[in-house]
Amino acid sequence: MQDRTFTALAEAGDDVTVAGWVHEVRDLGGIAFLILRDKAGKIQVKFEKDELDDELVETGLSVHRESVIRVSGSVEEEPRAPTGVEVTPDTLEVVAEADPELPLDPSGKVDAELSTRLDNRTLDLRKDEPKAIFEIRAAVLQAVREAFRDHGSTEINTPKIVATGTEGGTELFPITYFGQEAFMNQSPQLFKQLMVGSGLERVFEIGPIFRAEEHNTPRHLNEATSIDFESAFIDADGAMDVLEAVVTAAYEGVWENAQPELEALDRADDFTVPDGEFERIPYEEIIEMVNATGALDEQLVWGDDLPTEAEKALGEELGEHYFITNWPSEVKPFYIKDTDDDPAVSTGFDLMHPRLELVSGGQREHRYEKLIAGFEQQGLDPEAFEYYTKMFRYGMPPHAGWGLGAERLIMTMLDLDNIREAVIFPRDRQRLSP
Repeated sequence: MQDRTFTALAEAGDDVTVAGWVHEVRDLGGIAFLILRDKAGKIQVKFEKDELDDELVETGLSVHRESVIRVSGSVEEEPRAPTGVEVTPDTLEVVAEADPELPLDPSGKVDAELSTRLDNRTLDLRKDEPKAIFEIRAAVLQAVREAFRDHGSTEINTPKIVATGTEGGTELFPITYFGQEAFMNQSPQLFKQLMVGSGLERVFEIGPIFRAEEHNTPRHLNEATSIDFESAFIDADGAMDVLEAVVTAAYEGVWENAQPELEALDRADDFTVPDGEFERIPYEEIIEMVNATGALDEQLVWGDDLPTEAEKALGEELGEHYFITNWPSEVKPFYIKDTDDDPAVSTGFDLMHPRLELVSGGQREHRYEKLIAGFEQQGLDPEAFEYYTKMFRYGMPPHAGWGLGAERLIMTMLDLDNIREAVIFPRDRQRLSP
């Protein structure tokens, strides 16, 4: 196979072979143009009919849009061309012919519904805007990994098939595992806690989580990507410090490495990198703030979760990322440690974007007796989690951490309407394929 040159690298005076998809064909009579598109961009192929072989011209002008072709020829300067140069072909090979009827228009001239786009994701990601989202997602994950390493964290991978749910309850996908009942893991929470008691001490993971929630909203998924952090010898404030740094690094990574993609999404002018210092507001004050807005028909009281309307009202008032700290112990999982001053108040925190919740975290209960009591208070059987609890009898250090939804981070960063736009092949109640 001949060496291939990406379209963006073709310069006047070069002899090149370019390969990609037929984006458009324009026949103007004595001259015609074919626009070839690849990962790097587009390039114009010129057919001067009187000067080229008839069969070559016929092949180039009859090929259907989105067919895969390979073109060899010389590159010449042409200011009117999309990239300032064009290729005069010596050869043109149709590598894979596309059907003339396409389920959506990759040129973007005709819009398609999100469901149609997701059903035909391969075609959808030939468009600049959807493709840009996933280039940005890749930049986010790269920046996040680098930030974790800068904070002395080791990347781990924990099981996604487990014997018990991380948080109990009914939000579990059951599977059959060699005749035994098993579940798809809701979170790496228990496993990453075990790792802070090992010689690794400070760990992170980027991987899938599974929640059998029956939500059908633009912000929920049943398979999502969680960015998780856990560290020995830090408290909730220390965990929030790392979280601020990681989220800020994600935005910085996009700003520094994905400018063309931001431009493709028309976000380059209004994309803002956070200052890395997010306000930390106790839950009790948050309840007062929500009630003062008058956004809800009924006043919130201690122990209430925040409905969507409350999150929206807070977002409009605060206008940037903020933490909700010191949640009531009763609404947080068994592994969240209570404050030393008041057992009714936990060390749990959430990081909020003005649109929605991004992160849940807190300091963990590292004392064996207290941990067992937490299981019992929430109606869970400690014996079902014996693999986890027994390690707390062998010297478990104080530790804290959090889990950040990658798709929610991308969604809020790029102001996407639907979280499914941030997943190549999303899974929800209605979608199991492709």
